[in-house]
Amino acid sequence: MSKFKPDPPLILASTSPFRRELLARLGLEFEVIPPGVDETALSGEDARELALRLSKDKADSVAATIKKGLVIGSDQVALVGTEILGKPVDREDAIRQLTKSSGKEMHLYTGLTLVNAASGRTQQDVISYSVKYRDLTRDQVEQYLELDAPFGCCGSLRAESLGIALLRELSGPDPSALIGLPLISLVEMLNREGLDVLARS
Repeated sequence: MSKFKPDPPLILASTSPFRRELLARLGLEFEVIPPGVDETALSGEDARELALRLSKDKADSVAATIKKGLVIGSDQVALVGTEILGKPVDREDAIRQLTKSSGKEMHLYTGLTLVNAASGRTQQDVISYSVKYRDLTRDQVEQYLELDAPFGCCGSLRAESLGIALLRELSGPDPSALIGLPLISLVEMLNREGLDVLARS
């Protein structure tokens, strides 16, 4: 599929290779600019609020450095029980996250923000997704970490890869949101900015 160069240009405010791969599915040329945002949760902030705020912070931080462009910010937060799970800090934390998730339901909230740097117009959405884990043994958790190395993933889960073997049920409106960039909502946002991803002229 040939790449189409949109005008205004499309910019992904992210350091995630998974989001880059997802956005590339739309067949549009885009630039990637790391946002440099502190992802620490604020006091009293719930998972949904955190995902939405961080997606906006990422998009805003990049939009402030350019005069023209559609800037995409996205962030994902996982919730198991009352605990918010982000990316694991190390292997032991990944073991802890997956052990905690074993046999339980995890709710994933993926925040999405699109900022038009020229006009300042901002669109936002949060897409929810749920996964139910199988009952996992310690050996299974450790073997999974060795094979899939999901250390850059929210909740230590790469559902698009071997992580699917940890799960018994998935539920949500947009499977791309599970991986970290909700393409269905993004396409709608781009369309409202006059960018039809199916048009090539």
